[in-house]
Amino acid sequence: MRWLLPWIVAAISICQIISQNLSITPTAMPPAPATSEAYIRKQYCKWPCECPEHPPVCPPGVSLVTDGCECCKTCAKQLGENCTEADTCDIHKGLYCDYSRDSPRYEVGVCGQMTGVGCLLNGVRYVNGQSFQPNCKYNCTCLNGDIGCVPLCTNSRPPLVWCQHPKRIKMAGECCERWVCDDLKRFRKTSPRHIASSAYGDESDSWHNNCIIQTTPWSSCTKTCGMGISTRISNDNANCKLQKERRLCNMRPCDVDITNHIKPGKKCLAVYRENEPKNFTISGCVSKTTYRPKYCGVCTDDRCCTPYKSKTIQVKFNCPDGSDLSWNVMWINACFCNLSCRKPNDIFADLESYHDFTEIIN
Repeated sequence: MRWLLPWIVAAISICQIISQNLSITPTAMPPAPATSEAYIRKQYCKWPCECPEHPPVCPPGVSLVTDGCECCKTCAKQLGENCTEADTCDIHKGLYCDYSRDSPRYEVGVCGQMTGVGCLLNGVRYVNGQSFQPNCKYNCTCLNGDIGCVPLCTNSRPPLVWCQHPKRIKMAGECCERWVCDDLKRFRKTSPRHIASSAYGDESDSWHNNCIIQTTPWSSCTKTCGMGISTRISNDNANCKLQKERRLCNMRPCDVDITNHIKPGKKCLAVYRENEPKNFTISGCVSKTTYRPKYCGVCTDDRCCTPYKSKTIQVKFNCPDGSDLSWNVMWINACFCNLSCRKPNDIFADLESYHDFTEIIN
C-alpha cells in the first residue's frame, strides 16, 4: 500500500488546485435606493418685518387684524377663502384655518366656521359668524351670541362748519338721510328781495344789508413750533361772499426747550414768554416793530397746551427788495393744558359743535 501514497498526495493537491480555480466570488448587491428627502414646508413669514407705510382699507364687515407673522396689519380672510400661516382668518367671525385637505404639507388651508352660539334678533335666528343686514343702514355680524354692526350710510357728512343750524332729513327713494343747513334755506328766501332791490339802488349795499354773517373759528396752526398759517372761512365783507382768510401764527419757538422753564414739582407750563422783545420774520421780511408775544407752553405728561384766548393784530413788514407788506398775526393772550390734544388742522374736532356729534363719532 506504500506505493499508493504518492498517488493519494497528488490527487489531494489536484483537488485543492481545482477548488481554488473554481471558487466563485459572490456578486456585489446593487446599493439600496436612497431614502427620499423630507418635504420642506414653505415659510410664508419673513423677518425682519416689511410692512407698507399705510395699512390696507378693508371692506365693510371685514376685520383689520395683525397677520399670523405678528408683523403687519392685513384684512382677515373670510369664510371659504384660502389661508396660510401669514394670511389669518377672521377670528371676529369665529373663523379658523382648516389645513386638513392639504395633508401632509399643511401649508394652505381654507377658512372654516367654528362651532359657536347663534344670535336672535327680531325673531330671526342667525348662526355664529353669519353677516346680515337688518335694514338698509347697517351690516351686522353674529359672533357667539353677540351682534356687532357697522353703518352703511358713511357718505353723508355734515354741512360746512360755517353752517350754524345743520339738520338731517329723509330723502324720497333713498335709505340714508342727508344733511341740510337751515341757514342756507333762510338765505335763499332773501335772494329774490336782493335781486328786486338791485334794480332801484346799489346792489352791493342791498346785499350787505341783508347778509347773514357766518364765520368759522380759526383753524389750528399748521406748525406746532415756529411760524405757521391759520385759516378760517367768513363772509364778513362788502360783497357778503364766503372767502378764506389767513393769519400768521406761532404756537411756540422751535429753538427754546420750554421744559427747562417748568417749575420743580410741576408737569406743565401753560404760557411761556421770552425776556426780550424781538421782530417777527417771514420769508426774509422783518416786522417794522419789535414784539414780546406770549407762547403756549408744554407738558411732560400726555397733556398738550393750546390757546383759548387770542386776537388778531396787523403787523407791517419790510422786505429785502424794499417793498412793504402787512399780515394778520395771531396774538396769544392765554393758553391752557388739557388732554384734548389733536393734530394740526384736525377738521373732525370742529364737529363737536354739532347737535348729533355723538352719533357722528359712533
